[in-house]
Amino acid sequence: MRYDLVIFDNDGVLVDSEPISNRLLAAQLTELGHPTSYEDSIRDYMGSAMHRIHDLVLERTGRALPADFDDVFHARVFAAFQRELKPVAGVADVLEKLTADGTPYCVASSGSHERIRVGHRTTGLDRWFDEDRIFSSQDVGRGKPAPDLFLHAAERMGVAPGRCVVVEDSPLGVQAAVAAGMDVYGFTAMTPADRLTEATQLFSRFDELMDLLI
Repeated sequence: MRYDLVIFDNDGVLVDSEPISNRLLAAQLTELGHPTSYEDSIRDYMGSAMHRIHDLVLERTGRALPADFDDVFHARVFAAFQRELKPVAGVADVLEKLTADGTPYCVASSGSHERIRVGHRTTGLDRWFDEDRIFSSQDVGRGKPAPDLFLHAAERMGVAPGRCVVVEDSPLGVQAAVAAGMDVYGFTAMTPADRLTEATQLFSRFDELMDLLI
């Protein structure tokens, strides 16, 4: 393997949650008087920690989101996950291969610990991720595009940043990985390649990823 640690983003990389969560986010913002389309949500908020959504809405409109915004959003998302969520095609094969090869891996997500765990339990990916492999933006002061989360994950896993590779599907995540001094492979299943130009390499299907990692 070219790397000592593979760091996966979660939403859109491990679990196919971005269509669900961005649909619901757009609807909730629109309900609150901030007209937002699904495409707007993908462009502006995909890969963001919740605090960034609050910051952007306040910056653009001068109005803060309600105090219960996060709780309402997560309740809607978790209910939809139970009905709709699937793992990203091919990701289980990659995790099985990494495990068989003894290559360390973890997840570092802008989502909360609860969101990560709900998604993994729903899709069966929890078998691959024990507590020591799960890192959230809740663990650090700043979410992506700051490098803090990826650096925190590398430190906790005992691997130097230069020996890590990040698997990401959002521009914010790619920026964070680059800022952390890590290689990053951009997953283009949902995100146009021209929005991930800072990535080390791009791939569109998980059966391509192992060839990049070796």
